[in-house]
Amino acid sequence: MIPSVAQRIDAIWRIESAKLIAGLARMVRDVGLAEDLAQDALVIALEKWPESGIPDNPGAWLMTTAKRRAIDLLRRNKLRDKKYEEFGRGSALYTEDDLESAMDGTIQDDLLRLIFTTCHPILSREARVALTLRLLGGLTTDEIAHAFLVSEATVAQRIVRAKRTLSSAQIAFEAPEGEQFRERLSEVLEVIYLMFNEGYAATSGANWIRPLLCQEALRLGRILAETAPDEPEIHGLVALMEIQSSRFRTRVNATGEPILLMDQNRALWDQLLIRRGLAALERAKSLGRPLGPYALQAAITACHAQARSASETDWARIAALYEALSRVMPSPIVELNRAVAISMAFGPAFGLQLVDQLTAEPTLKDYHLLPSVRGDLLLKLNRLDEAREEFERAASLTRNERERELLLKRAEECRLRE
Repeated sequence: MIPSVAQRIDAIWRIESAKLIAGLARMVRDVGLAEDLAQDALVIALEKWPESGIPDNPGAWLMTTAKRRAIDLLRRNKLRDKKYEEFGRGSALYTEDDLESAMDGTIQDDLLRLIFTTCHPILSREARVALTLRLLGGLTTDEIAHAFLVSEATVAQRIVRAKRTLSSAQIAFEAPEGEQFRERLSEVLEVIYLMFNEGYAATSGANWIRPLLCQEALRLGRILAETAPDEPEIHGLVALMEIQSSRFRTRVNATGEPILLMDQNRALWDQLLIRRGLAALERAKSLGRPLGPYALQAAITACHAQARSASETDWARIAALYEALSRVMPSPIVELNRAVAISMAFGPAFGLQLVDQLTAEPTLKDYHLLPSVRGDLLLKLNRLDEAREEFERAASLTRNERERELLLKRAEECRLRE
């Protein structure tokens, strides 16, 4: 099926919006204004492209359009002539030829600057993550709310207040150095981690995976690793993303349907990415500090990557690593994953006991993977009617179309076996 112009514009926006907002934020020194200007450019594209056609370099077109809107705004607001002249001299319009070079850099990378700006300590932790995911990840408030298991209204309020706070405080658009860099690093890593996770298993929409979002998160992680080579958790996060990325070719079939980990063809996993991930994990270990949450998760993925087949996976070690992870990053979701590992190592009955203890956890009330895991364990115990109900409940909770189809298919399989 040939995608419509609107669908193509939506895809372009998801790819280009972060670079566009970051470039504009560097120019106008206001994150909220930068997003508004980018949205204005999108509206103009939606009006013009269906008639004129999509340009050869849509990113350059959007940047030039947004830049012109910025100049118009300065004129309307009658800002000082000096300010306007400086802006005009220092921000020449982007052309299709030089857009990419204008967006390149190391620590001066606009996207990286934007992450550190939106992760400023003046904001609450929740606001930092929500704002950065919105601006750099292109996630909707609904997707962010689902990722944090909170209401959409709560996320929307956090984002609005965060932009207002940054604007009022006139926070500099820059990547910090020294102690300030380390202070903000954990928030930056969390944002990159959540961005990657959204690409690895999309919370909503018609696609199970969004590889471009993962690629951008991995690119930012690699930049950070080069900038701060002595920070073990950066290498741990990069290792995690490298190894997880190695599975992309096997995570969906030719029609886009999800393929679960145990059913994937491991011969098709990208060995180069696995080697890079294992090397990054060794780098994290070599720095002599206790492994943090990202390095521990990387160690878990390494167990899968190093097993030649699903049956050879060292599930006992994975369960132990989840136990260590639960101590440094307590979370009901970590406990759910630990229950899965224990079920694989010691049998589904043991895992089900742990999962049943989580059913009363308030934050997991609408988390679709809880009934999905419970359904899988019940299926292995041949409790088919209960398993079917759990898969149906999980299907009703997920907002990813592909995942819903998979869960309903598993529910139907239970019904046929009853």
